[in-house]
Amino acid sequence: MPKAHGRRKATFAQERIVFAIAAAMFIVFAIALPGFLDAGNLLSLVQSVSILGILGIGMALTIIGRGIDLAIISTMAMSVAWVLFLISQGTPVYLAILYGNIFVVLVGLLIGFLVAYAEIPAIFATLAMTTAIYGFTRVALVDIDLVFLPDSASWMRNFGAGYVFGIPVPVIAFAAVALLAHLFLRYTKLGVFIRAMGDNPLRARSAGVPTRPIILLQYVLSASIAFFAGLVLATLVSTMNTRVVNSTMVYDVILVVVLGGVVLSGGRGGIVNVIVGTLLIGIFLNGMTIMNISYSVQNLIKGGILLMAIIIDTILNPRDEQTSQQGDI
Repeated sequence: MPKAHGRRKATFAQERIVFAIAAAMFIVFAIALPGFLDAGNLLSLVQSVSILGILGIGMALTIIGRGIDLAIISTMAMSVAWVLFLISQGTPVYLAILYGNIFVVLVGLLIGFLVAYAEIPAIFATLAMTTAIYGFTRVALVDIDLVFLPDSASWMRNFGAGYVFGIPVPVIAFAAVALLAHLFLRYTKLGVFIRAMGDNPLRARSAGVPTRPIILLQYVLSASIAFFAGLVLATLVSTMNTRVVNSTMVYDVILVVVLGGVVLSGGRGGIVNVIVGTLLIGIFLNGMTIMNISYSVQNLIKGGILLMAIIIDTILNPRDEQTSQQGDI
């Protein structure tokens, strides 16, 4: 018990440190970067941060349960591209969204089956599924890179680009997903099972936790959250570019989760960690964009930060002998 208390205390300390760094960075950028405090830039910041945060929550749910979902961006992009394509072909909006939701649930179940029952390490299963989802969708469902929100469904733009009481809808969507995920992890039996399985899968199994079905649940939740994030993004910019699958966006999502304090070995961290990590990375990326730092240099910086975050996570949360026997995440 004292050891667990110490881990929770360290995680809480990391949350505060990351939040302090984000606040300090915001102040420095506000003073040093012309245009940072412009209304248009701040609006772009909160919208992009919200979408990144929603994806981070989906990723965190898998990592807390001792997994990882490298297919989260592919799931988001290809499912929503298909929904927009269906709408453009005359399918009613509610039916197109239903089909898209069924698609991501099947994707989540397939990934979960590969990890839980075929016992393929999650990092390899989801990496392979990234290409499989993209290839299948391009061949069988959508054969174009850029899919636009049709004029017949222009009212959907209110979902991504609208406001409620002056608050951008993406921010409200992020807050809603964060609240629901927090309540799920903390107060539901399934959420407790996910955390227990991530902390010690052998002990959880011995205690009667249905670990294989829980793994299925993790990836269905991750895929569903990715689909929701994609709908917010697509209705914000009125399009979905399927080439985002080949971008570094998935690493931004992992960076948000790891920097925020969700432990890669599983079992520790929560939604608050994702929120503070999202704030830090969102402000940082926005500042680099204003400074006109090239995309390649940004990727170099982000890669270095991610590597340092993983090293620090490994030092602060060493994998014990029992953890090591479980293989890669």
